[in-house]
Amino acid sequence: MHVMPLSCCVFVWLAAAPCFTAPTLMPAGDSPPSAEPQVDVKRATEYLQRYYNLQEEPEGRTKRSGPTFASKVKDMQTFFGLNATGVLDSGTRETMGSPRCGVPDVEEYSHIQGARWHKNVISYSIGRYTRDLPRSAVDSLVESALGVWARASGLTFVRTHSRKADVAVEFATYAHGDLHPFDGPGGTLAHAFGPGPGAGGDVHFDDDERWTAGETGFNLFVVAAHEFGHALGLKHSRNPQSLMYPTYRTFRSTNLLSGEDVANINALYSPARVHPNYFSRFGRSSQQNPVPSGPPFPQLTQNRCAVDLTFDAVSLLGDATFFFRDRYLWIKHNEQYDIKEGPITNFMPMIESSIDAAFLVPRRSTAYLIHESTFWTVKGSLVKGKPRALSHFGFPAWVQDVDAAVHLVKTGRTLFFMHDIYWSYNENRRVMDFGYPKYISQDFPGINTTINAAVPKEGFIYFFVGPRVLKFDYTQKLVVGVERANSWLGC
Repeated sequence: MHVMPLSCCVFVWLAAAPCFTAPTLMPAGDSPPSAEPQVDVKRATEYLQRYYNLQEEPEGRTKRSGPTFASKVKDMQTFFGLNATGVLDSGTRETMGSPRCGVPDVEEYSHIQGARWHKNVISYSIGRYTRDLPRSAVDSLVESALGVWARASGLTFVRTHSRKADVAVEFATYAHGDLHPFDGPGGTLAHAFGPGPGAGGDVHFDDDERWTAGETGFNLFVVAAHEFGHALGLKHSRNPQSLMYPTYRTFRSTNLLSGEDVANINALYSPARVHPNYFSRFGRSSQQNPVPSGPPFPQLTQNRCAVDLTFDAVSLLGDATFFFRDRYLWIKHNEQYDIKEGPITNFMPMIESSIDAAFLVPRRSTAYLIHESTFWTVKGSLVKGKPRALSHFGFPAWVQDVDAAVHLVKTGRTLFFMHDIYWSYNENRRVMDFGYPKYISQDFPGINTTINAAVPKEGFIYFFVGPRVLKFDYTQKLVVGVERANSWLGC
């Protein structure tokens, strides 16, 4: 079954030639002026045919009825907020020459979006990889891009190796089997199909482009996040601050989504439509919609004895152990049976987000709480100063979050875990150790899935994996016990 690419996103570079002068356009119904260099008219015509439904006519003939070249130029100028003169001025040529997504812009601009997945757990797979980045980097950037939408909605993304994944991600060149061939370096960057059977939801990247995790070449995280918006059913936005704006741009902010993006994804996948009890294989529950829409904390987070209880982060802090889940917190004092609990802001008013990872450095009596690409420094139960960038620890630019962290007093190292790899940070020299990242399975046999949280105790490392806790002997490199996560809260 052939899937029409109604939400097919194709980034294209239409290079504006130096001789591309603005033509003097004729009234509606007339052809573009023959006085203009034909190559320049051809560039603009191709752009308008691709994105504004300018009808292609047989060579030598001009359609005398319906929208003309000039009116289509006005449509394009109106969409991008330019002066709608119908003339190819410098601003219009510059916009036409920008790399962009290939979904036509003539669709009515509104908050009413397209098709949607009729479920809240969406599977994805990664097929062929690019040659430009390590596989682990691609895996991380793809998951981070999906996480952008997961955090703004009730969606959960689960990786699978099945060919029947809802969203199939792969890198390809030229013709690759979907009737939308790539065109080599400097042209099409990527495209995506909207929700549906067959090719629906699939995302393809042109491997002839230079894919990076920084500001050079094309940033895979940014392009993928835009493409996944289409794979979820979103259309283009006229708002330049929106991730779904048609033209490609790098983003310096850690938060890619505008308020409009958040509103649009929730118009398709509102919190009321999703099941609050499902937690992803990555250990992060579906976070609350940043736009308030009801009780800020689901009742489930208060049931500490739920059989499927998982934590986002666990850390020692003073004489207590802190358990984080969504924006909720349990505090268990080590020598007492009572447990304090409530929204994180009840205990740390400066922290209004969830916590993804946490660790304590005892010799400094300091804990570090990580959320995405930033972290807070905590002494006692007091947050010190403003959040700082995760790059402070020496991570490469493509690392935007971590799953878990644990400090080992004996070695003076803090270990940061992300998906199937980990880093070792030297707390004495405050630099990353040479030779990292390494695969988790290489040094932690028996830990073969993404880690939710980690905490040291009595010479062991306890890895929280879903609703289980694996007791790991770091000296013998061996899992020596398994228990339920909720047992740590006295259940």
